[in-house]
Amino acid sequence: MSWRGEPGISVRWDEGYRVFHAGTVEDVRFVVARIPAEAKDNFDYGVVPWDRFHHSYGPGTDVPAALEQVRTGNERSVRMAFHRLWSSLLHSDTGCAAGALAVPFLIRIALMRADYRAEILTGLAGLARRQHYGDGSRTGLLRAARADDQLVFEASGYLGNWSVQAAREALAADAGLLLPLLDDPDPEVRQGVAHALAAAAAAGPCETIVQSLHVRLRVEAGPAVRACLVLAIGQLAWEERHPAVIEQMRTWWQDPSRPAEVRVCSALSWLCLTDGPVPGGLRAFLDDAAGGEIAALLGRIPWMLRVDCEGDGLRRCLDQMYHPEKYPHFTSLLD
Repeated sequence: MSWRGEPGISVRWDEGYRVFHAGTVEDVRFVVARIPAEAKDNFDYGVVPWDRFHHSYGPGTDVPAALEQVRTGNERSVRMAFHRLWSSLLHSDTGCAAGALAVPFLIRIALMRADYRAEILTGLAGLARRQHYGDGSRTGLLRAARADDQLVFEASGYLGNWSVQAAREALAADAGLLLPLLDDPDPEVRQGVAHALAAAAAAGPCETIVQSLHVRLRVEAGPAVRACLVLAIGQLAWEERHPAVIEQMRTWWQDPSRPAEVRVCSALSWLCLTDGPVPGGLRAFLDDAAGGEIAALLGRIPWMLRVDCEGDGLRRCLDQMYHPEKYPHFTSLLD
């Protein structure tokens, strides 16, 4: 590319790959943040430089057609379009720069297509999180991505850290559109929107998101959705380790009057938000839960499916939390 950036612009690179300049047109975060609101609302894909950013199979120039097919197509064509989108933008559950560009449009398509809303929300959450590789550890379960994460490069050579951050910031910018879905009649949608909102960048409207999650939790009747709401609250506090949330999670898991799934997910969140030894009482409580019906319930929620897609996520998650020495590869991913 001919663009060389401006003097003083920070640079990220890897041996043998292209050079990228932060805060320029080579930075997908910069580009996504400057998509005009009217272009997003009117699905004006033409304002986006799709050719400049790639997915798993090449330039993102084919993404607008697939998005439009999902927005307007019939069932058969939509399924074909989804196949193209997810195989390109979330190949092996790993996002990309072209996927970050698609986030604002996918948010709006989710509002229009109730029949595919849950699936789109799952995709949005995937684009806004690093590849976890089954990491359910105390440092991994609630980790979306952070500036100090190990550098990851996409198949195109592009800096994947920037793609994830761009997707997270796009979710944060349009969180107001997604918040009403916390009241959607479909419990899978309510789970999905909690998962997606939890990945939103922690700046900006984060406080509004957290407040909305609390409001929904007070009236939510679905156990699986309640579990997702608690984990979302914990995740949004993870990067800053908010003391008030740490104390709240401790209070919730110790409260026998609260539903079992709320207590278990509060205990998991507390472990992720703290660094000390696992208290004996907390471990006994979680071990008991892992052998009961609650484990099957939690095994189907998005966070646990990322740990184990076969439904054994809670047990695997606890093993990773109790015995980090058995999983050094997860630690190495974050060094």
